[in-house]
Amino acid sequence: MANSKRKLFLKRRLRVRNKLRQVNAGRMRLSVHRSNKNISAQLIDDANGVTLASASTLEKDLGMVGKCNVEAAIKVGTAIAERAKKAGVSEAYFDRGGFLFHGKVKALADAAREGGLKI
Repeated sequence: MANSKRKLFLKRRLRVRNKLRQVNAGRMRLSVHRSNKNISAQLIDDANGVTLASASTLEKDLGMVGKCNVEAAIKVGTAIAERAKKAGVSEAYFDRGGFLFHGKVKALADAAREGGLKI
């Protein structure tokens, strides 16, 4: 087995991030990280190196501490869309990292779109 799961994940992450750097035209980046217990999203301004907004299941006000399921991903997606509006951001590129675009990651992206964030 030449490539382990971790190596494939890292290759996929680099491929996605390099593509985003090529097409980035001043838009913000919505970065998603998923673990076995939590899911989080950040709205990042790469030009200035600043995080404008973030949402995570680790936050007690979302009421999903320690849960990483589709329902929690939807709550995080709607929360990040609200916070993006407050920060004055309406468009962003979706950075899924090395995670496949299905399940929880897709649910988060769809919820952010429904919340008004153009991805």
